[in-house]
Amino acid sequence: MSRVFLTWAVTHSVKEVQTEDSVLLFVVAWTITEIIRYSFYTFSLLNHLPYLIKWARYTLFIILYPMGVSGELLTIYAALPFVRQSGLYSISLPNKYNFSFDYYTFLILVMISYIPLFPQLYFHMLHQRRKVLSHTEEHKKSE
Repeated sequence: MSRVFLTWAVTHSVKEVQTEDSVLLFVVAWTITEIIRYSFYTFSLLNHLPYLIKWARYTLFIILYPMGVSGELLTIYAALPFVRQSGLYSISLPNKYNFSFDYYTFLILVMISYIPLFPQLYFHMLHQRRKVLSHTEEHKKSE
């Protein structure tokens, strides 16, 4: 969901950030990640998973994940002044629904949410890496 959000609700909606280097940062990280992920799935379905693909799937995230998150956060941060100035996606009171929404504040909350979520997901992947690659190494030694 974060990719849809970053692509549509931030990068597409705030034209001023489309030329930021941070966009390139997360797009490159996402692209490499997806190439590795779908290669992994394809070879797994064919029951012929090369070790290099498995290794890449469980190792390159160590660099790609922080790179993508950095690009995402920097892009949201770059969008903040434009969102605040334009009132993009914000709803102010009074209105017939008696409801308000401040997209600027929402983006800040999204950025803050990365603090507890990123380490949790990153350490989960480190655990998966240790489990999958150590199992592969043990299996290779027994052959």
